[in-house]
Amino acid sequence: MKRFSTTMGSLAILAGLAVAGPAMAQEKAAPLQWQYFQADENGFNRTPVLLTGDKEAILLDGGFTLSDGKAVAEKIKETGKKLTTIYVSQSDPDYYFSLGPVKAAFPDARIIAAPETVDAIKGNIEAKLKVWGPQLKDNGPQKLSDVVIPEASDVKALELEGNEIEIVPAEGMTNRRYLWVPSLKAVFGGVLTTAGEHVWLADTPDLAQREAWIRNLDTIAARNPEVVVPAHMKPGSVTDVSAIKFTRDYIAAFDEEAAKAKDSGELIAAMKKRYPDLGGESSLELGAKVIKGEMKWE
Repeated sequence: MKRFSTTMGSLAILAGLAVAGPAMAQEKAAPLQWQYFQADENGFNRTPVLLTGDKEAILLDGGFTLSDGKAVAEKIKETGKKLTTIYVSQSDPDYYFSLGPVKAAFPDARIIAAPETVDAIKGNIEAKLKVWGPQLKDNGPQKLSDVVIPEASDVKALELEGNEIEIVPAEGMTNRRYLWVPSLKAVFGGVLTTAGEHVWLADTPDLAQREAWIRNLDTIAARNPEVVVPAHMKPGSVTDVSAIKFTRDYIAAFDEEAAKAKDSGELIAAMKKRYPDLGGESSLELGAKVIKGEMKWE
C-alpha cells in the first residue's frame, strides 16, 4: 500500500496524506474552510472533503481503505474541531469502506446518507465484501459487522455554524447527487466529476443515462462555482471548473467513439488515442466492455 502525499494549497509532503486547502470562503460573511484528502491509486484517487467552522466540522464522504480512514481521522483531530456529521453521498464502497477508523475516532458524529444510497449499499454490500475483502485483507472490512453503514436521512441540506450545504439530486439519474456550498461557491461530493483520469462509466451503460449526466454537468457549470473537488482525480489536479469541462468532454467523446466502434477493443484504442496520458485505464476498459454489451457490471 502506497502512503499518501500531502497537498496544502500547493503540494507539500506531510504525514502521508494529501490535503488541499484549507481555502477560505470568498465572501467575508462565510467563515467556512475546506480541505480534501487525496488518496492514491490504491484508494481509487478518492477525495473526501472536510468542512470546518470555528468549532465544528462536517466530513463529506469516506474513502476506500482502512489506512485512508486512519489518515483522515488523524487530520481531522489535528484541526481541533468537533466532527458532528459524516455525509455519504454515493453508494460505491470507495465512499464508505474507510469509515471504521473515523467512526472510532469520532463516535458521536452522526453518519447519514440519502435513503436511496443506504438501500443501494445494503443491496450489494455482501457482494462487495466478497470481491474486495480478499484483495484488501487487513486494509479493508472483511465482514458485514466491519462496515459502517450510514443512517438513512432525507434531509435536503446540512448546516455548519449557520452555513447551508445543499444536497442536490442529479436530475434524470438514479442515486446520484452532489453538494453545493453557496458561501464557498463550491461543489463537493457525488461521483459526477473526474479530473486527470479515465471517467468511470460502467455504472451508466445506457446512452440516456450519460446524456442526463452531461445535462447535470451543464447545470453545475451554470452555478459558476469557484471550487470543484472531483470525486476521483489525479493527485495535484486543480480544483476548479475545469473538472466539469473535462468530464463533459470525456463522456461526449466516449459516446462518439462508442457509436463507431465494433467492440470494446476498438473503443478502448480510440479513447487512448484521444486521451493518451490519462490514468485509470481499468475504468476505461471496464466501461468499454459494459457499454459494448460484452459484460455486465453490478
